[in-house]
Amino acid sequence: MITISILALRNAVLASITDSRYVFLMVNQFLKEAGKEPLFKVQLIGLTKEVEADKGFNIHADAVLADKPQSDLIIIPAMFGNMLTSSYLNKQYAHWINQQYKKGTEVASMCSGAFLLAYSGLLNGKQCTTHWIYANEFRSYYPGVKLVDEEMLVVQDGLYSSGGGTSYWKLLLYLVEKYTDRTTAIHVAKYFTIDFTRDKQSHFNMFSGLKDHEDEVIKNAQEYIEQHYQGRITVDEIADLYNVTRRTFERRFKKATYHTVAEYIQRVKIEVAKKQLEVGRKSIMEVMIDVGYSDTQAFRDVFKKITGMTPIAYSRRYNRDAPL
Repeated sequence: MITISILALRNAVLASITDSRYVFLMVNQFLKEAGKEPLFKVQLIGLTKEVEADKGFNIHADAVLADKPQSDLIIIPAMFGNMLTSSYLNKQYAHWINQQYKKGTEVASMCSGAFLLAYSGLLNGKQCTTHWIYANEFRSYYPGVKLVDEEMLVVQDGLYSSGGGTSYWKLLLYLVEKYTDRTTAIHVAKYFTIDFTRDKQSHFNMFSGLKDHEDEVIKNAQEYIEQHYQGRITVDEIADLYNVTRRTFERRFKKATYHTVAEYIQRVKIEVAKKQLEVGRKSIMEVMIDVGYSDTQAFRDVFKKITGMTPIAYSRRYNRDAPL
């Protein structure tokens, strides 16, 4: 029997708790219908028996942390609100998660639950993903963790993390297949009508450069890039504009924004291109020229690198007026 402990967190996104519990209980049901023994024991772990997870919604925990429950897998649900506040409200779990992992327990975080996993110290020097909207905040709080926010699922050394929103279904399917088999995972996917094929959350991302820093020169440079995206912007041009050597400018820019200057310019241009492709009837060539590209292949390559999709595929997915 595999024991799965789902944390009944304060400020928890309830759907990530209820869906996790439901999936593994349904797997037990599927196994039973196939003449097999149930595989999972699913328990909700709280700091107290009654946990106010969300405003007006309480969770009744099966066990409390003081009971020192044993687990094979710990699931950290998504959290809402300010991530530092939410992590602090649940800080008592952090040491327990760390100790359980050192004893061989695996740990999975859903969406913004990655903040609590990082708070536990287990992600230092490792990779993870989270909701793209929290990417800048996460990088600022946990610079020792390599955030790959374009991914829907990251697996490393018995630690699992999923991207934003319903990306946690990808994680649940992965865990079902890991502990059972492909056939059971496909059964679950069909039962819950989940798309097995989605691997990236890149095309969902809306780029917003990090400006919650104290370097005024870099803030001004960011604004300059965002206002002059239509032209061909060079690093030397911006460094000269603010009377900073190129080397110093690049170092300060990366430190403040977590992006190189070239990456930032590309992301600003592609974000504008995405918005133009989502609405209106401009051709891809027109959009490409509007955001300062003259080479079709270069534009396509950068667009696909950032969004995970070609400009044509992106337009067809999001613009209802796009020609088929």
